[in-house]
Amino acid sequence: MSFWQKIKSGLMTFMAGRHGSDNLGMFTLFTGLALSLLGSIFGIGLLSLLGFALYIITIFRMFSRNNEARIKENQKYIQLTSQWKTRWTQFVKRQKNKKDYKYFRCPKCKLLLRLKRGSGEKDITCVRCGHQFHKKA
Repeated sequence: MSFWQKIKSGLMTFMAGRHGSDNLGMFTLFTGLALSLLGSIFGIGLLSLLGFALYIITIFRMFSRNNEARIKENQKYIQLTSQWKTRWTQFVKRQKNKKDYKYFRCPKCKLLLRLKRGSGEKDITCVRCGHQFHKKA
């Protein structure tokens, strides 16, 4: 067995039953890196300290054997961030299609709707609440 295979085998044995990395762990790791860099660049010790604290939290979560608690934490993180990610991707898509579609909200339920540009004035029925209203594309 070569040296690197022994190292790999030892690490696999050490990490057996431990949580490892997940979405929340990667977020805390990169946020800690960013805070540490900002603290170093601007000479703000508090930011560097916060970055170091996030490194400690990341290491604790990765080496933890309490997988149920770490999975619950990660699911809560995903649940909190999924709304923002969805809104961001929809915003980017609207910006990309701005030339082809006009976007507007239903006056009653505030659902975001679109109408093909150049299609003139239309009577629109909201797909969520059924409210009818008049819009110009």
